[in-house]
This record gives sequence, structure tokens and C-alpha cells, in this order.
Amino acid sequence: MISLLHTADWQIGRVFSQFEPDDAAALFEARFKAVERLAAIAAERKVDAVLVAGDVFDLQTVSDKTIRRMFNAMQGFEGPWLLIPGNHDSALSESVWSRAQRLGAVAPNIVCCLEPRPHKVAGKFTLLPAPLTQRHTYGDLTDWFAAEPDEEGLPRIGLAHGCVQGILSEDIDSANPIAAGRAAQARLDYLALGDWHGTRQIDDRTWYAGTPETDRFRANDSGQALLVAIDGAGAVPAVEPVRVGQFDWQQWEPRLAVPSDIDELVRKLEQIGSADVLQLRAQGTCDLAGHNRLGVALDAARARARALVWEGEALRLEPTEEDIQALHADGFVGEALQALREQQGDADAELARDALLTLARILGAQQGSSHAGAGA
Repeated sequence: MISLLHTADWQIGRVFSQFEPDDAAALFEARFKAVERLAAIAAERKVDAVLVAGDVFDLQTVSDKTIRRMFNAMQGFEGPWLLIPGNHDSALSESVWSRAQRLGAVAPNIVCCLEPRPHKVAGKFTLLPAPLTQRHTYGDLTDWFAAEPDEEGLPRIGLAHGCVQGILSEDIDSANPIAAGRAAQARLDYLALGDWHGTRQIDDRTWYAGTPETDRFRANDSGQALLVAIDGAGAVPAVEPVRVGQFDWQQWEPRLAVPSDIDELVRKLEQIGSADVLQLRAQGTCDLAGHNRLGVALDAARARARALVWEGEALRLEPTEEDIQALHADGFVGEALQALREQQGDADAELARDALLTLARILGAQQGSSHAGAGA
């Protein structure tokens, strides 16, 4: 029996520029922590090897420090690590992999499979890798698996990075193709894949592990690795997903129409914690009082969350008569408020909404100051 830990798409060195600097730095750091957790899981479960199915690095130009830190993070597992390059870190003549070798960062138990040739691993299984040597290929790099003869009845494990044809969506089905049914056709006991960032089973012997630390707002079962147990050559593998990721990426798109919708959204925001990365896209309508309540809740949630991205461009402000009266706006100011209310259906709706909010805040601040002066 052999046991393997299958992972992929570490994207080490990824820069999260859509977030505030401190949040981006924490998400950058989390990818190293994920590798440390993978090493700990591999050691605890005493696996025979860790398979890393490409896109180990997010780009070729990561710093030397980042390269060293990544390989340092793997030190918690002393068994074999078997890595292939993917489309983000393909094995060009001069690449992040050649730099890692020159830096002396690659430990003896780490095998960077940069050529399509079999590796006999610890006398327990044969690994057939399909490394990418350029960012995009239009031929199936796993074709050679079938022609490779069996060796001493050992289990045959494939390791590849790309898109299983006819399975994944068309927008990622165009390059780096992998034939559907490759595991059966090439007599593989298990085919470990990378490229799709979520955990996904293709057939009994073919799986995408997904990225171990979620990196995008998509509900695709990411943040995991796969523990794979195979009783022997020809046996169907037993696959167990294990949680690795630290952060929970969520995307909310509430439609607001009545005050109770604001109440529900505020209640949900109150549950946000330090492990949450949230993108909130609100649409619909709300009055000024509701918008103010939502703003307070957002500010509080930002302080608790790891990261929070607010997109309110599609939220239309519709101040009630009570809102206007509460601002004590009459004369020219009252007319301006009314005009801004009406302009929110025009092409300049976003400008009108922002101006309406600004004017409301100024009026509110003036009233607060006058009340404070009266109290003094």
C-alpha cells in the first residue's frame, strides 16, 4: 500500500493588489503558512510522498528570498516531494526553477521534475510527470504515459497540470489540454492534477487537488489537499480531502429593497471574523438612514475581517421625506437634495449618489455641531 498527499497551485509570490497593503501582506504570507501545514500533515500521516501538480510559484520573477522561503517551508516533511512546473512557473531555459538550483535552495529530498521521464520513488511507485516547459501548449503532454511500460508491478502515478478536455468550462479548456480518460488509457492508478483551483474529482482515479490556500472569490471547494491511499497496482484509490487553508473567501451579492434587508445584512456583517476575506457587492435601493447603518456595520466588520472589499456602485439611494426633514434642508439646499434624488436614474447616477451622500454628511455634521453648541 502507498499513501500520497496531493496538492497543487501554491501560487507562491502572488501579489493581492486589490486589497489594502496590510491585508495583501497577510494573504501573501498565508501561502507560505499553507506549505508549512502541508509538510506537517504529510509528516503526521506518514505519507510516502507529496505530489505538487504545478504552479508552485505564481510567476517567474519572484524574489530570491521568496524562493528560499518556499523551500524552507517544506522542511517539516523529510520524505520525497515531487514537483512539476505549471503554466505560471513553466520550466523555461531560464526560470524560477533554474534560479532555485543556483541558489542551492532545493533540498535532497525534493525532486523538481523538469523533464517528462519516469521516476521510481522509494521503490514503491512509478511517477510519470508531465511538466510544462512553456506557459501554453496545445498538445497533450500526458500522451507519453501510455507508452511507458509497467515496472515490477508498481503502482503508476501521473502528475500533470492542465485542463481535462470536455470537463471544465470553455474559457480554461483552450490550452494545456489533458485527454479525458487519460488515467484508464495510460493504466494509471492515480492521476494528480493541478490548474483548477478547487478540489474536483474527474473520475475514480483522476482528481484536481485545488489550491491549499484560497486565492479568489469563487465557490469551488478550495483550501484543501488530498490524502490518497492505494492498496496496490490496479486498486481504486481512496481519496480524502483535508483542510489546509487559513482564510475563508466569501462573495455576497445582496439585493436590498426594504429596511429588513439592511437588518439582515447588518446581522451577517456582525458575524464576520478574522479568518474571513469578504467581497460585498450590494444592489437595489436603500434610504439614507439605512445607508448610514450599513456604513457603521461595514466599518466595524472591516476591523474584524482579514480583508473586506465593498462595492456599492449598484446601490441606489432613495432618501425618504423623513430623511430630508431630519436634515432640516430647505431652500436651495433642499432643492439640491431633491435634484440629486432624481438624477440617480441618469447616466451620472454614481456621481449623484456620491454627491447626495456628501451633502447629507455635511448637513448631519452641521446639525451635530449646532446641537453641541446649544448644549454648551
